[in-house]
Amino acid sequence: QLRLVESGGGLVQPGQSLRLSCVASEFIMDNYAMAWFRQAPGKEREGVSCIAAIPGGGHTTLFLRSGEGRFATSRDNDKKTMYLQINSLKPEDTATYYCAKSEHYFCSGSMRDYDNWGQGTQVTVSS
Repeated sequence: QLRLVESGGGLVQPGQSLRLSCVASEFIMDNYAMAWFRQAPGKEREGVSCIAAIPGGGHTTLFLRSGEGRFATSRDNDKKTMYLQINSLKPEDTATYYCAKSEHYFCSGSMRDYDNWGQGTQVTVSS
């Protein structure tokens, strides 16, 4: 069974950067979209970014929310890893960040389209 494991979260000060990682136990990124979601305390889980798999090869990145250019998503096929770089962190970025595998090759902002989730990594932005 596919396992997704996130890491890289922590307590940081406003303005700092973090790179989150999501390691998959199998290589599935050529066939399925992978996304980052986050959930802040008391709020619904929301999509952050997604990497879609292009049929026939390749991939493309889609941002699921406005990040003012502070978010960047990438992947390393050899390491079966997806990354989320967050720059200029703000207190409102405080949340648990999850990676998820889509049931489809295309991206979606709906949680219902994702059938496998990691356990999450906590990001806390505070001075």
